[in-house]
Amino acid sequence: MSPFKSSLYWRLLILFCAANALALVLGGFLTQRFIEYTTAVEINWSALGESADQAFETGGAAGLEDWSAQQRREGIEATLYEDGRALVPVRMPSSVVNSLPSWLAEHRDMVLQPWPNLYLAVQQVQGSDGHTRQLVALSRSHSRLRPRARQSIFLAMQCGLSLVFIGLVGWWVARSVARPVEAIRAATRRMAAGELSARVDGRSRHAHDELAQLAQDFDAMAERIEALVAHDRSVLQDLSHELRSPLARLHLIIDLARRGRDSDEAERYFTQAEQEITRLDSMTGEMLALSRLEGGIPGENREPLDIDALLRECVDRAQVEVQARGIAMEVSAQAVLTVSGNAMLLERALDNLIANAIKFSPDGGRVQVSAHSEAGRAELSIRDYGPGVPPAELASLFRPLFRGSNAARADGHGLGLAIVERVARAHGGDVVASNAEGGGLEVRLRLPLIAAA
Repeated sequence: MSPFKSSLYWRLLILFCAANALALVLGGFLTQRFIEYTTAVEINWSALGESADQAFETGGAAGLEDWSAQQRREGIEATLYEDGRALVPVRMPSSVVNSLPSWLAEHRDMVLQPWPNLYLAVQQVQGSDGHTRQLVALSRSHSRLRPRARQSIFLAMQCGLSLVFIGLVGWWVARSVARPVEAIRAATRRMAAGELSARVDGRSRHAHDELAQLAQDFDAMAERIEALVAHDRSVLQDLSHELRSPLARLHLIIDLARRGRDSDEAERYFTQAEQEITRLDSMTGEMLALSRLEGGIPGENREPLDIDALLRECVDRAQVEVQARGIAMEVSAQAVLTVSGNAMLLERALDNLIANAIKFSPDGGRVQVSAHSEAGRAELSIRDYGPGVPPAELASLFRPLFRGSNAARADGHGLGLAIVERVARAHGGDVVASNAEGGGLEVRLRLPLIAAA
């Protein structure tokens, strides 16, 4: 990722630029005030005028020009006027030049401040030759300070303020970065110690930089891990409970077979043991499939699938049991229903739904299977005409190892519908069950069509 696309980068850049700009503006302001109010040497305008007159009387215009150059090095633009004319020209703002004749015409000493940070002095000077001249001096400061000293003070003030502001900004940035990092680190240590409910401090949810996104990703990861571990623990507990009964029966059957009086009796017990082993194998296989679905492992390899063709293949596989029990299988499907999915998972889900409907149908009954599109989804409906499900148990049908009050009517482990629900969720769909009018249970599996997706 480019650092220029990082909100954290831009936040740091703007803060440091703002700190430097503030140091520059405030430094200039404080430096000027520092020079104005803390410099002990005030300009003596009267003495400055006498010095200028002495330089002029001693060296003429050349002497006055040398004197003006020396004053300029000390931050003062000064010259002498006689009869309204400058004896040596100096640099002055045009606004001052325009107003100067009226000030000179007053023939009195004055110190003006026409603009902030600009001082103008007009002093009457009586020369030894009897002529009256006027000193005109312009200074940026009311105190005598060399430009180099002024520059040194400004640089020192600027550096000091820059260090202070950058230090404050650096402290704030370090604090704002270190706090979410420390929160993530603390949550990581707690999770590593086995506390799966550890989460990052919720204050980071209000930010929008990369650290806040990292905290949110960590919380999402922690929630997923906690859910998976909780599910695996629950499945393991349920599985250990479910395996206890067939294992106990298997142990009893083997013990009876060992004590059998003849081979025929032992063979009968071994046949029962084989049935229990088959039951155990089926149960563990379904539990493994459920665990893999819960972990999000399958469903990654997807392809366009024709629901009508897939549904008819599943119905054909169930024909042996359907014919043996005299059940009428009614199939109606829309011609074109294409979804993106994993064929193996969807076949298993449909097989479980059809097998469940057949299992709870009475001999000579019927099962209705249909597929059609609705609101951009393929909806598959499997309905039987069996005893149905008590309304209080409908919400628990898709819970692993749940067996309702009608479980005694047929063999099963309570895992088939749980697998269907996980397959539907892995494909972006859902599954619902309801008691149909006229009796029986109707299960609807809904999957997004490719066009809608």
